[in-house]
Amino acid sequence: MNPSSPSKYGYYALSLLLAVNLLNYVDRQIIYAVFPLIKDDFALTDTSLGFLGSAFMVCYMLSAPALGWLGDRTSRVKLASAGLAVWSVATSLSGLAASYRSLLLARISVGIGEASFGTVSPGLLSDYFPKEKRGRIISYFYLAIPVGSALGYLLGGILGEKFGWQAAFLIVGLPGVLLAIPVWLLHEPERGATEEKVPASAITRQTDYMSLFYNRPYIINTLAMTAMTFAMGGLAQWVPTFLYRIHKLDLTAANTYFGSITVLAGITGTLVGGWLGDYLQGKMNRGYLLVSGWGFVIGAPLAVYALITPSVTTCLVAMFFAEFFLFLNTGPLNTVIINVTAPAVRARAFAVNIFIIHALGDAISPALLGWLSDLWGLRNALLITPIAFVVASFFCFLCGRFMEEDAGQR
Repeated sequence: MNPSSPSKYGYYALSLLLAVNLLNYVDRQIIYAVFPLIKDDFALTDTSLGFLGSAFMVCYMLSAPALGWLGDRTSRVKLASAGLAVWSVATSLSGLAASYRSLLLARISVGIGEASFGTVSPGLLSDYFPKEKRGRIISYFYLAIPVGSALGYLLGGILGEKFGWQAAFLIVGLPGVLLAIPVWLLHEPERGATEEKVPASAITRQTDYMSLFYNRPYIINTLAMTAMTFAMGGLAQWVPTFLYRIHKLDLTAANTYFGSITVLAGITGTLVGGWLGDYLQGKMNRGYLLVSGWGFVIGAPLAVYALITPSVTTCLVAMFFAEFFLFLNTGPLNTVIINVTAPAVRARAFAVNIFIIHALGDAISPALLGWLSDLWGLRNALLITPIAFVVASFFCFLCGRFMEEDAGQR
């Protein structure tokens, strides 16, 4: 693909990075599909099982700041490629784990590799496309969350039940090693290539980590994403087990149903959120945040109903709509990060965002829900997740207010 044709090359880069992001979420989520098999093999409590997810997130978030700093100073495509290779090899090595500790170590290594990619890829992608298309482009990129997660559940359920959980890890880790080569060869655009040029003095003031903590829209938007991540992480890791235990579905059926719901709700919700966000943002400065805020408000009661209904059919239907409104925010909230930060600091902006949303979100929710499940039962434990929807909506509306105030001062 010729980089001298910006439009075509941008879509080539989008396609390649989307494929990598799909593997990102397949390799991240597949472990949750085989939770029951790992629990039986290693005789684990739910608390220990949940810690496998939390340990990945802790490593992911702790390594992100250093990798974000590196991403703003070195080649973003090289860092993304190296991260892809590391996490893909670590995923395959998870299949060779002979003990809980060795599996834990492999999952920690996956976190380091994925943080390399996660800190640089959104900013890199934004430099291929103009600002007015960002909501849609970032939404396309983040289609990987529902599609990759669903593939992780589906592949984990099918391969795990047929060949064992070890084989599932070995198989899904291999494609990433191959994709690392074309990512390494990507043409890297100039940082801020699609931005309006700003004075050098303004850029200097915005290129350190501390500048991010004085950026009100950035911080409040990150807090909204933190509450969302707490809920999404908890549901993603425990709903297949919830269907297996509470509604008595077999492992393949539980993962197939939840995977199908996730991919359908995720694709439709993410695309609708991106297009609707671009439309409203063209009319007002808080357009992206209104889309996300109302999505959380509508999704909260649907999530409660999905968890309390005794009917498995009703549970699945309500879960579909709850996830639709949860995924509605994906493109808009990530696009807000790009729009309120300078090009020279974007990798660090996503690094700090990754650190905060996971430190206070899904780094703690899997283990917390596992601990509460041991105390109260899984259904009662999961009922704390809709509360996070409400918290996220509050921060979205607050951030929107700040965006309007900042626009009025310019």
